[in-house]
Amino acid sequence: MAAHRKPKQRPLGGSAARTAATLALAGAATATAFEGAGHADPRLTPAQVKAKVDRLYREAEEATERYNGAKERADEARTALDGLRDESARRTARLNEARTALGSAATAQYRSGGLDPAVQLALTSDPDQYLERAALADRAGERQAVTIASVRRELAEIGRLRAESTGKLADLRSSEAALKRHKTTVQDKLADARALLARLTAEQRRAYEAQGAGRQDGAAPAGTRADRAQARGPVSAPNPRAAQAVAFAYGAIGKPYVWGATGPNAYDCSGLTQAAWRSAGVSLPRTTYTQINAGQRVSRSELAPGDLVFFYSGISHVGLYIGGGQMIHAPRPGAPVRIAPIDEMPFAGATRVG
Repeated sequence: MAAHRKPKQRPLGGSAARTAATLALAGAATATAFEGAGHADPRLTPAQVKAKVDRLYREAEEATERYNGAKERADEARTALDGLRDESARRTARLNEARTALGSAATAQYRSGGLDPAVQLALTSDPDQYLERAALADRAGERQAVTIASVRRELAEIGRLRAESTGKLADLRSSEAALKRHKTTVQDKLADARALLARLTAEQRRAYEAQGAGRQDGAAPAGTRADRAQARGPVSAPNPRAAQAVAFAYGAIGKPYVWGATGPNAYDCSGLTQAAWRSAGVSLPRTTYTQINAGQRVSRSELAPGDLVFFYSGISHVGLYIGGGQMIHAPRPGAPVRIAPIDEMPFAGATRVG
């Protein structure tokens, strides 16, 4: 078998060399301009990596809340659309019944010779029979008029339902498109965060997790046995419903954060607060930016257990206040539901519900 030799490359010279160098530099610049967070400068310090990861998690949470809002709208549109379709089917069944009745009347008239009832009556020589048939014809005419009016009414209502269904279908498709868009954003942000964290050593990663838990000494993170033990004592709250919400949140400590989750095995931040208050019989909307308007606004100095506490200028995070400057919240991926100080994030407001 003949040996295959790689052709010898001739070195570029003159203008060809300058052109190649220019293209190489341009390519490098383009690659640098478009590189993602997961391909950041390898010279980043652990502190810089942490800052970038924290930013990515915040952006992912903002996208998660937009996803939650789009999902809520999609669910509402789907439920409304199903209801409209069911009602349209019922109306169509009634319309068909009315049409069948009209068809039967028309068939009977045709079989009787197609004569107008008044003409038939005029040809009757028996006075008693005439009066009896006249009464029957009047009743038949009234029933037929009612049936025709029913047909017209059902046709108009079915037209209205179909037009409304078209609008709800458009709403549903719009919400589903937003769902897909926000889901992609969340997944991309989380993938970039994981890529950055993978560049840390195991020791640096532990330090980052400890800081994320509000600990600076490398101690066991919040959300472990020490936090769960606090749930064994009586829950102090201004009213029984707030006490129930707080007790539920204590029971969720240690469960994982999963974006878009509302329990019972995992939660995101607004999913946890919604589930906690649902256990107390209070229905909250799904997202942070709607939950903040679900009750009475209170100042930071007025906080009481059970209040919802919100963070960041975009109202992208929420926790359940439990007193003593502490809250229970679902922080971010990799950090389970835990107790944390409300000072660890920029405070944006609070709401009292129930």
